[in-house]
Amino acid sequence: MVRFNAALWLALAFGATAAQADSRQDCIQDRDQDLSIRGCSEFIAVTPRAAWAYFNRGNAHRAKGDNDRAIADFSNAIELDPRDPDALFNRGNAYRAKGETDRALADFDQAISLNASVALFYNNRGVTYDEKGQHDRAINDYNTAVSLDPKYINAYFNRGRAYDDKGDRDRAIADYSKAIELNPKEPEYYYNRGIAYRGKGEAEQAIADYTMAIVLDPSGANYYNNRGNLYRGRGEHDRAIADFTKAIELNPNVALFYNNRGAGYRDRRDNERAIADFDRAIRIDPNYANAYYNRGIAYDDKRQYDRAIADYTMAIELNPRDADFYNNRGATYQSKGDKDSAIADFRRALVVNPASQLARGNLSRLGVSP
Repeated sequence: MVRFNAALWLALAFGATAAQADSRQDCIQDRDQDLSIRGCSEFIAVTPRAAWAYFNRGNAHRAKGDNDRAIADFSNAIELDPRDPDALFNRGNAYRAKGETDRALADFDQAISLNASVALFYNNRGVTYDEKGQHDRAINDYNTAVSLDPKYINAYFNRGRAYDDKGDRDRAIADYSKAIELNPKEPEYYYNRGIAYRGKGEAEQAIADYTMAIVLDPSGANYYNNRGNLYRGRGEHDRAIADFTKAIELNPNVALFYNNRGAGYRDRRDNERAIADFDRAIRIDPNYANAYYNRGIAYDDKRQYDRAIADYTMAIELNPRDADFYNNRGATYQSKGDKDSAIADFRRALVVNPASQLARGNLSRLGVSP
């Protein structure tokens, strides 16, 4: 949003220097941020109470990612015109970009109090509430946004994500579907609806949505990764590995993709390739507990028990709240004939997850009580 003062423009047109007119023109254009900043600065030097010039310069700073300077300019604009909802709204966006959500909310609140008819104000406040985990408040704002603008696609999409975060998959799917109805060419809408379908256990619909996202944007690495997970869950290992491989090709620096392909190779008993992928995942992210755990399973399959135990131990150090890590290490100790260590791990698994039937079964087979 670019601003200028019409009365001031007339004054410039009939009485100002050519340099001032040029500065004003540079300030209000929005194609070149550096030019806009320079023009606004020159104009402000001559006319320091031009709130619109601070506003435009703030927008240019925001476009360049300089939120501190943007906030300073919006603050000057607000000081000169305290009843300008747009300056408050834009400052709120800059605060949100910095992670200062409480300040952002305060500005959005004030902007809405000055103009309660702008759907965008409610949408962005809703997004900020979502970031704070206040999903019900977010949904209330998205509701208002779509009541003000029934074709506001982002509000439906954002409300869908809020419902998804709350575990309300059906409402999430309904909102994603509405977003798709309004814009059937946006891959993220299909991708997120696929996530919601997966959350409901409806793999076929999820795969269809991930596939549509891929058709619309073949460069979406996450689309392939998520579809690969579903293929793997259905035992379609070749398709799963192909999707994980494509995800890696598109983004070779994501540990998750190597971990998932490694799990796919392990499903096919190709433990050498599996271990190579888990190695790569760990090099990318040395704190990736699941990659150590999965590599431990592959070493276990190869009867390399000491290596397996070392990996399970590392996984436990990184995430001591996962019962499966203790169960698997206990089973490996048992394979080595170390009954006492096995019992200790199965009991630790029960401390972490008292409902673990696997741990109870393992202890029962060893003839000991939990």
